[in-house]
Amino acid sequence: MSNGSSITQFLLLAFADTREMQLLHFWLFLGIYLAALLGNGLIITAVACDHHLHTPMYFFLLNLSLLDLGSISTTVPKAMANSLWETRAISYGGCAAQLFLFVSFISAEYFLLTVMAYDRYVAICKPLHYGTLLGSRACVNMAAAAWGSGFFYAVLHTTNTFSLPLCHGNALDQFFCELPQILKLSCSDTYLREFRLLVFCTSVFLGCFVFIVVSYVQIFRAVLRIPSQQGRHKAFSTCVPHLVVVSLFLSTATFAYLKPPSTSSPSLNLVVAGLYSVVPPTVNPLIYSMRNQELKDAVWKLITE
Repeated sequence: MSNGSSITQFLLLAFADTREMQLLHFWLFLGIYLAALLGNGLIITAVACDHHLHTPMYFFLLNLSLLDLGSISTTVPKAMANSLWETRAISYGGCAAQLFLFVSFISAEYFLLTVMAYDRYVAICKPLHYGTLLGSRACVNMAAAAWGSGFFYAVLHTTNTFSLPLCHGNALDQFFCELPQILKLSCSDTYLREFRLLVFCTSVFLGCFVFIVVSYVQIFRAVLRIPSQQGRHKAFSTCVPHLVVVSLFLSTATFAYLKPPSTSSPSLNLVVAGLYSVVPPTVNPLIYSMRNQELKDAVWKLITE
């Protein structure tokens, strides 16, 4: 194929060759997807309905759940449909839309996690200014900036990627339209343009990572200055869910995109992609609710009423 215009569809990587294994993967993904819908849906509804949770921390958590629902809904339903109907095809436009939405939701989630680190920093290091620095308008603006930055990042990558000539067929070694897999189909002499964009975006992501690290250095210093052990435990416990979510997000995404090429294989690519695209949206609600009594009470009240 000489360029992308001659491609009408892409072929995604199949989970298995036998019908029995395809159905097994369908039911497995269905269970995971329903768990993600239930967990994130409960958090969204609880935060929206319980006025005790109308605080900056829970407002950002509501946005995180929305992004998790968006990211997992972009990839898993199509994979389930392909397994159920024994097909690998996704249209050219569908692939572009899937890439755009996935990159948008994942990027916005990372920017939102950066904002949430700032929220924890202000709550612990500058508690007297919490209401001023994180008022309603400021929270809405920061959440909108996270969503907008993710959208802008996705526009850059999607338009740039699908403007490249695709010279190496239309088969992707992944169960969804993943950016590195599409780039493998492009001509080698046009890869430099995408590489420059990746360098720019990586610099932005590293900046967010440094901001999160610096925020938590200041948080740890502030917590250690609290005289009582109970006070230190209470202050730090509000940061644990965020730390766990950030660690899970960064570790799975880093391994997915920075693993050595020599270790790549179709089966490993599937597992790694599942780790960073499916696991975090499913377990994030559990992570946030396990150590948060207010959230557990609100969810329980929602279920029992």
